[in-house]
Amino acid sequence: MIKLVFCAMRLPHLSREEFQRYWRERHGPLVRECAKALGIRRYVQVHTLDSPVNDGLRRGRGGPTAYDGVAELWFDSLDALTAAGATPEGKAAGRRLLEDERTFIDLARSPLFVAEEHPVVD
Repeated sequence: MIKLVFCAMRLPHLSREEFQRYWRERHGPLVRECAKALGIRRYVQVHTLDSPVNDGLRRGRGGPTAYDGVAELWFDSLDALTAAGATPEGKAAGRRLLEDERTFIDLARSPLFVAEEHPVVD
């Protein structure tokens, strides 16, 4: 399996709480609806905590501002991901998700990439 990993930053007019609530309550169900057309096998949202621990971790390493969350989408293979996205249903589902993402995600500051997992501690 491969993953599509999406490191999400919210649009400036949204608080982290507003962003995460919308992502969980509105966008999550939309991904669920589009999953079959896109060949998504699993979808997980990882929500960044508003915690002094995160501030300390960032400062201790001289790191950038944290993402507001990370989405992980599993696919059977890279070929499966591209094949599903090329169908009329997949294209429509992809457009629908992107249209919604533009309402709450700062896409220019939110990288995404495909990756493989290599478990070390399981």
